[in-house]
Amino acid sequence: MIQALLERLQSGHDLSQAQMADAVEAIVAGQLSDDQIAALLSLLAAKGETTAEVAGAAAVLRRHMTPIRSRRRGLVDTCGTGGDAAQTFNISTAAALVTAAAGVPVAKHGNRRVTSRSGSADVLAALGVNIEASVQQVETCLDELGIGFCFAPLLHPAMQRVVAVRQRLGHPTIFNLLGPLCNPASAPYQLLGVGRAALRP
Repeated sequence: MIQALLERLQSGHDLSQAQMADAVEAIVAGQLSDDQIAALLSLLAAKGETTAEVAGAAAVLRRHMTPIRSRRRGLVDTCGTGGDAAQTFNISTAAALVTAAAGVPVAKHGNRRVTSRSGSADVLAALGVNIEASVQQVETCLDELGIGFCFAPLLHPAMQRVVAVRQRLGHPTIFNLLGPLCNPASAPYQLLGVGRAALRP
């Protein structure tokens, strides 16, 4: 299956939503080697990911994610795409802290750096936050403090599977786009920063 999809991408064709979903399901199931994952991510990035490809991948990630539940209503996520190549500080985490300090509950979804200077997890770990908190601990933080960190690799099997590959590639991939679409707390509101002008509305 994966070889046919890679050949399709190599020839410059897009994948359908269903084909992309099948590829991500194979990643989740551990059926693809690191080299196959690297080829898939690189070919998608070189071609440019389509809406259908992003939607197919996001649907699979959401189906397999570990949910975070909170009594708080009106949750906001500030997860951005990262990968701005400008070596800026982690803006989305600063935005999350300011937003929560203003009284708006924040379910901050994020990861360690992959293609930028620092990821949300790197910043929070440096501040002494337990980024590998259990689901129950994150839920308690949300309920009692109004802010909680959802560490992507712990809550998304597919993201955990591609961490090493993404770091090896060193360039933005479809997973940069998926983070903001797959908040484990299903935050209904979002403050979204993007790392490329082409991603702006």
